Amino acid sequence: MKVSEAVRKRRAVKWFDPQHQMPESIFNALMKAALLSPTAFNIQNWRFVRVTDPAQRRRIRAVAWDQAQVEDASELLVLCFDVKAWQKEPGRYWRLAPQEVRDFLVPAIGQYYDGKPQVQRDEGMRSCGLVGQTLMLMAQELGYDSCPMDGFDFAAVGEIIGLPQDHDIAFMVAIGKGIKDVWPRPGQLTLDEVMVENRFDVG
Repeated sequence: MKVSEAVRKRRAVKWFDPQHQMPESIFNALMKAALLSPTAFNIQNWRFVRVTDPAQRRRIRAVAWDQAQVEDASELLVLCFDVKAWQKEPGRYWRLAPQEVRDFLVPAIGQYYDGKPQVQRDEGMRSCGLVGQTLMLMAQELGYDSCPMDGFDFAAVGEIIGLPQDHDIAFMVAIGKGIKDVWPRPGQLTLDEVMVENRFDVG
């Protein structure tokens, strides 16, 4: 499947076949693709909680507006990020780079993030947004539908998954075999409405 086709076909699917189990080989292919997603300074700060326990899925559904896809999807991934990934052995992110690159970039990581909690959190949200789109497009290529989710109690889900104090949750992605046709796209804005050339005209 071409990337352009996956982009066109990807929709936020709400209804999944609860009997379908994704083969482990497919899941591994999906996640290997996800790991190629870009992150600033290559810090790879995303963390994935794969929720497979049915009881845990039920608990999450109870704090996610009772949305059926939480339980019915073949896979439920809570996309988290390690806020402090930038300071945890940063040399490993550039271990295969030429020495002159390591010498420049590894110290630059600390200089960029140290003492800037908002930047650290923003970076995690950006990274999870990028990897989430990779997951959804790759799922489409592999014959699966997906649904990005932020309609849940973040604190409650954090407690359910045992979220470490230096981590945060960006959103969840449900992936599985859709069983209902989605409605037509409800109202895409035109490019003219969303793109500004060079700068905003604020009068």
